[in-house]
Amino acid sequence: MTTPILMPQLGNEITEAEVTEWLKAEGDEVTEGDLIVVITTTKMSLEIEAPATGVLKSIDVPEGELAEVGATLATIGQP
Repeated sequence: MTTPILMPQLGNEITEAEVTEWLKAEGDEVTEGDLIVVITTTKMSLEIEAPATGVLKSIDVPEGELAEVGATLATIGQP
């Protein structure tokens, strides 16, 4: 089973954000609540937490890239 890490809705007018920094790498073990990635908009910077415990299986949006609200940033799976 896998769990996606999704770009959250950050406000009514914000439709995308930049992935600024990955705090974990592919293959790292993560625990629900761990800080995983930093995203930035023109108005704020936000750290996103892991929604589940497991292994960071894939990073779908690399640092420096924009992602739309609802996009899958990465995937957490079982070890």
